[in-house]
Amino acid sequence: MAVIDATDAPIGRLATRVAKRLLAGEEIHIVNAEKAIINGNKEEIRERYLKKRRIGGTKRKGPYFPRLPHMILKRTIRGMLPYQQPKGRKAYKRLRVYIGVPEELHDKEIERLQFKKSANYITLKELSEYLGVKW
Repeated sequence: MAVIDATDAPIGRLATRVAKRLLAGEEIHIVNAEKAIINGNKEEIRERYLKKRRIGGTKRKGPYFPRLPHMILKRTIRGMLPYQQPKGRKAYKRLRVYIGVPEELHDKEIERLQFKKSANYITLKELSEYLGVKW
């Protein structure tokens, strides 16, 4: 089992690495999902994700896009897995994403993946607040 810290990690790059490891059969727990970032112009990112939220239409129809930061990250990783095939579903079940660090993972070794950080970005926490999450 690997524990990965998502602090200052771009979600797309993090998601590709995690998806490859999940398909290889590894169980992965991601902590601090609210501190992951999306590179780019804040206003464009907000509008793109707000548009994704609105696609669902009425309450009875889908698809639904999440507001919570750990669910946004999990959905991004799901998009990089063949989740409609059995191997993709099994891989997706081996993934756990958390806001903060839960008690049972405090004593585990936390792995930090190295990425270049852009000057223009938005965190998943800020994006979630814009989408309507109340902390």
